[in-house]
Amino acid sequence: MRKVKICVLAGVSVAALITNSSLALQAGQNEVKASQAAGRQTFSSICASCHGLDGKGGERGPDIATRPEITRLTDEETLKILRDGIPEKGMPPFAQLGATKLSALLSYIRALQGSGARTQVPGDAGRGKELFFGKAGCATCHMMNGSGGFLGPELSSFGGNHSVAEIRAAILNPKERALGKHSVAEVTATDGKSYSGVVRNEDNFSMQLQSSDGVFHFFSKADLAAISYRKEPLMPTDYGSKLSAAEVDAVAAYLFQIAHVNPKP
Repeated sequence: MRKVKICVLAGVSVAALITNSSLALQAGQNEVKASQAAGRQTFSSICASCHGLDGKGGERGPDIATRPEITRLTDEETLKILRDGIPEKGMPPFAQLGATKLSALLSYIRALQGSGARTQVPGDAGRGKELFFGKAGCATCHMMNGSGGFLGPELSSFGGNHSVAEIRAAILNPKERALGKHSVAEVTATDGKSYSGVVRNEDNFSMQLQSSDGVFHFFSKADLAAISYRKEPLMPTDYGSKLSAAEVDAVAAYLFQIAHVNPKP
């Protein structure tokens, strides 16, 4: 009977310990959430005007959510920047906020960074490189670290400003990221000659096209008999059927990795 009582008491003690641990864990999680909520409010009011609400940069401030040289900073280094600022780069000091608000701000910045550079990358980046310069045909239009085409945007740093999910979406849904409303045009000059290419510059009086061979063509609109714009984006829209899901993941992983392993200064 005595042994039974001891076992019962031991069981009660263990249960109490588990309960207390769970309560402590829950309290810690609530504290983190509260800190991030306070940090979000501070970020929205004083940081977002320069760095954007998502932390990915604006006209006056850099990307602090996915930029490798920033996400790699320790908490102490980040807090020092928040306290002292970087006057020579236009970053003001915020020491007046106090330690509590700065700590909460750091917590929220880490939350923003957690959805970017520190995300797990599911695809095989090595296979992605092969696809980029091979089957997928990305290098026909896009340049990567000095190699590739020139009709599309240069992609060496694209993965530094976009998550893997965003890169994947850009591959599968290029219409969402078209170069512009009228990115590709076909024109006919008054002499009967036709030209096609990416619209590099255009105003009410002139147009500049770059054809697939890289040649730039300058036109006065007064000398053009017809102008038609391509509704579809220059980038192929069939990658969902051309590539398997694993291959799309691989290309996305390659774009993401190349920007973080060898970031541009």
